[in-house]
Amino acid sequence: MTFEMQIVSNTPLVGEDDLDIAAKKFFEQIGYLSKGSDPDIPYRLFSDFFLKHPTKAWFVDEIAFKLNTSRPTVYRHLNKLKGFDILEEVQTLDEATQQNKKAYRLRYGNLQKAWNFVEAHIKVAVENYGKTVEHLQLLIEKQKRGIK
Repeated sequence: MTFEMQIVSNTPLVGEDDLDIAAKKFFEQIGYLSKGSDPDIPYRLFSDFFLKHPTKAWFVDEIAFKLNTSRPTVYRHLNKLKGFDILEEVQTLDEATQQNKKAYRLRYGNLQKAWNFVEAHIKVAVENYGKTVEHLQLLIEKQKRGIK
């Protein structure tokens, strides 16, 4: 899975007392909720399932049923959350079928602990950008000297 996140310097939302307002603003800032599109399903998917029940593993069919949406829609939003690396994929016994099925839960059952993975990915991404910039500078200097 490729790590992908929008990085923009924003004022921390520490003055906001309403969880839904703070979470929606934060999820817009990191690119999980798209500005201008309906945030209802992606926000409810994260809030109702992973924030309110952080240790429970959820099946895609279960989420789709409760959100009254399609499996592809659920997968689209789950994949975005997995791309941030705050969700983990686990094998869980489905009581209805008595078979192990893929399910998703908040990493470590704690948003703050899960966020440590995001920060690690950001650090690696920025370091890789730095290496590319250093290489570009070397290429610029070579070109100035007429070296190929």
